[in-house]
Amino acid sequence: MISCNPSAWFLSTIFVWFSLFAIATLCKGNLDPTDGFSPVPLKEGNFKLQKPYNVDPNKRYSFKNGVRRLWVFSDDKPLNRKSHTKPRTEIRITGYNYSEGIWQFEGFGYIPNGTTGVSIMQIFGATSHATSFMLHVYDGQLKYYDENVIKDDIYDRWFRVNVIHSVGENIKVFINGIKKYVANDRGGKDHYFKFGVYTQKESSHYMESRWKNVQIYKKL
Repeated sequence: MISCNPSAWFLSTIFVWFSLFAIATLCKGNLDPTDGFSPVPLKEGNFKLQKPYNVDPNKRYSFKNGVRRLWVFSDDKPLNRKSHTKPRTEIRITGYNYSEGIWQFEGFGYIPNGTTGVSIMQIFGATSHATSFMLHVYDGQLKYYDENVIKDDIYDRWFRVNVIHSVGENIKVFINGIKKYVANDRGGKDHYFKFGVYTQKESSHYMESRWKNVQIYKKL
């Protein structure tokens, strides 16, 4: 039965509008980090392997069933004879260096228990540093470099990583679709994305990360 009471009708209308507003707000908060972005085409040639210069690629890298597995030892050689950097097995995304705009890295990562003291993803290029962003692993925690904790308890499970770089402004980190961290941009005019394992301080002897469904996006 429809009520003819003006007060009841008014209250019902207010309730409906409030409910719609609450739903819209909730949906807005759960937007996917890739909304508003367009994927760039990636071919296998865009994935450039960097590994210790004195070992064959298959001794530090495999790509099977869509999963890229990268590993390195703390006493490995650097990526070339002239380099003074620490050991790494990383993939650099080529063909999409950028100096402006808003770009995004997406991938599903997996870190075996025991891997620590390592960078698993980075944005290369900065004003007074080599990188604008690094995602480190220390004792099962994802960290911004070796500083702030982004996510706990990440060993032995797949997790989704989205890193959005607004050049000249900030870098946002999403884990499993949830925004977990925002860092200031560190400047620079030539950037690109990398992922894998790159030895940092207090590392384990063996370091490994696995990645699948890696994609690069650009803001529309």
